This record gives sequence, C-alpha cells and structure tokens, in this order.
Amino acid sequence: MEEQVILVDTADNQLGLMPKMEAHEKGVLHRAFSVFVLNDKGELMLQQRALHKYHSPGLWTNTCCSHQRDGETNIAAGQRRLQEEMGFVTELREVTSFIYKAPFDNGLTEHELDHIMIGQYNDVPNINSDEVANWKWMPVAEVHGDITARPEHYTAWFIIIFEQFYEKIKLL
Repeated sequence: MEEQVILVDTADNQLGLMPKMEAHEKGVLHRAFSVFVLNDKGELMLQQRALHKYHSPGLWTNTCCSHQRDGETNIAAGQRRLQEEMGFVTELREVTSFIYKAPFDNGLTEHELDHIMIGQYNDVPNINSDEVANWKWMPVAEVHGDITARPEHYTAWFIIIFEQFYEKIKLL
C-alpha cells in the first residue's frame, strides 16, 4: 500500500489523507518534517540522497526528512525516520515550521508545511543504503557558503531552509 501524506491547511489543520505520489503530482499542501542533527563541534550531519530516489537523487540535504503518518507527532515521526535512514535515534526538539513549494523537473511538486527539528549526536551513523548514498559532518558556516557557491548540489527544501533560517541554525 502506498504511503499516505497528511493534507493540511496553512494553519497545519489536518484536512485528510492522500497517497504520497498523488500529492506530489498535484502539488497539494501536506505536512512534512526536516531533521537537523548537530554534533558538539557545531557541525551539521548531512546526507546525500540515494541515487535511485524519485526526486533529488544524489543531492545533499539535511540529516533526514519525510512525512508524518496519520496520528503521529512531529517528534515521533522525526525519530522514526532518523532511525530508518541514519540508523540512530536522538532527542529532538521542534524549532519552527514554514510552508514552501518547489517544482521538480520530473513534473512533481513538493508543497509542504515543513516542521524543522534539531537534535544532537556525536557518533557515526549506520546509514540505510536504500535511502542514503553517503553522509558527512560539515560546519554550518561552510554548508551555507557551499550552498551559495554550488546550489545544484543540494535539495530545494534544504536551500530554502538555509536561506530563511541560517541565522537561527548557526546559533544552535
């Protein structure tokens, strides 16, 4: 059975469910989350999306991201997906949310109310190669500079998050 996303209005009130691919084909606003894991050195754990992903394959992005399941809290969803993609769980806290819309070359559109969560971790992840091609730690200021110099290497949502929230992220 195809994964369902939670359709929401701009105030994050749930309106219903829709198959994930249909929501991306129609560009319908739905709930999502993005997890940012930092270490004690202030470095951000980045992941490179698996090369077979249906959009943004091989691009670098935040530690993990996905969609909440019906009835699942943002934090529980973030921890579930962190375990599924990166092979570890850590305490997360939600810091903000925002709406973005990003069309892709393949005809799909991400239109998400994205909940941003932050966590701390200082070890090596055990990545799931079905989801993640590679990973690295990178100082937040270097990430910001690299996004500016080479935006084609990063996912659309990650670029938007850094443009809007860099000042907050660098203080974490």
